[in-house]
Amino acid sequence: MPTVTEKLEGLDVWIYHGQIYIPNTYSAGAVGSRFLIALRDKKRIMGTRCATCNRVYVPARSICKDCYGQLDELVEVSDKGTLLTYTVCNQPNPVQPVESPVVYGIIQLDGADTGFVHMLGEIDPEQIRIGMRVQAVFKEEREASILDIKYFKQLG
Repeated sequence: MPTVTEKLEGLDVWIYHGQIYIPNTYSAGAVGSRFLIALRDKKRIMGTRCATCNRVYVPARSICKDCYGQLDELVEVSDKGTLLTYTVCNQPNPVQPVESPVVYGIIQLDGADTGFVHMLGEIDPEQIRIGMRVQAVFKEEREASILDIKYFKQLG
């Protein structure tokens, strides 16, 4: 039977050959939960507005990145926005939620000051252009997940 671990000579480093199971639980927290519940129950995209900077963050977050103020005001933003940039992933990957090619975009939703990363769909990757207008397409069966937004499709 081969050695499972080995120590690198001269270093305080061990290498483990194999897989380590680490159970992991993620909590969206109070603000993130409100964001996900609004997606699930009302098909609404919520952000938080900074009272000091007037900056709207989507997805909703609890602290302003500019002034570190507490973000208490939840605001609804549009499900339509502008594509700021994108990438096409042609390589299959088991963690991607759909089959390749997958197109990911950063979308500035109307009413938001930040970019929102999500998938694009119903469009040929060759036809995608920075600046194009897109709109969220929601799943019929939603479960309080970011994937309750199936993808964003081109408007018009």
